Amino acid sequence: MRLLFHLPLSPFSRKVRLALAEKRIPFDMRLERVWERREDFLAMNPACTVPVLVEDNGLTIADSYAICEYLDEAYPDMPLLGRTLAERVEVRRLIAWFDGKFHAEVGMNLLYEKQMKRLMGRGNPDATAIRAGYANLRAHLDYVGWLAETRPWLAGASLTLADLAAAAHLSALDYLGDVDWALNDAAKDWYARVKSRPSFRPLLADRVSGLTPPPHYADLDF
Repeated sequence: MRLLFHLPLSPFSRKVRLALAEKRIPFDMRLERVWERREDFLAMNPACTVPVLVEDNGLTIADSYAICEYLDEAYPDMPLLGRTLAERVEVRRLIAWFDGKFHAEVGMNLLYEKQMKRLMGRGNPDATAIRAGYANLRAHLDYVGWLAETRPWLAGASLTLADLAAAAHLSALDYLGDVDWALNDAAKDWYARVKSRPSFRPLLADRVSGLTPPPHYADLDF
C-alpha cells in the first residue's frame, strides 16, 4: 500500500490527501514529526518536510507540488490540473498563490506561530505576526470570494487542484478557529461546497491532541 508521511494540520499534506481521495487512490498515512528529524525520513527527503509519498514500487516523491503533478500524470482518469491549456495555466497560478503567497502572508503568521512554533521548540508566538496574519487573511478571503463569484470553481468550470490547495490552507486555519467566514459570503459558500465532498470527510474527522476545533469545523452547513 502506498504511504503518505504527513502532519494533520499541514496544508501541503492536506492538499495531497484531497488529491488522492478525489482520484480514489487508496493510501495509508503515517504521522511524521518533522522536528524530530528522523534519519530514515531525512534519507527520503533531506528537506525534512511533509508530505512525502512512497509508492508500492518504492518510488519516493517529496514536496506537495511534485506529488500532485505526479498523480495527475500517473493517474489521469480524474484530471485535477485542468483540461485545457488555459485552464492548466490558471490552476497552476492559483496553486502558486495559495502555496506561496497565502502561506507566507497568512499561514506562517497564524498556523506556524500558534501551532508549529511550539512543537518545534522555537519559542513563544509573535503577537505582531499573528495580527498581521489576521489582517492578511481578510484580503485573501476577499480574493477567494471574488474568484467564487466570477466562475463555478476557482480555476474554471470544474473542481481542480486550485480548489484543493485553497481549501487545504483554509481548513487548517479553520481547525484553529481563525477564519471569520462572516467576512465574505461567497468565499464561505465556495468552501462549504468543497468541504461537502466525500474527499474532505477524513480531514473533517482529524483531531489534534490538546487542540479541539470549533463546532462549525466539521459542520457541512456551518
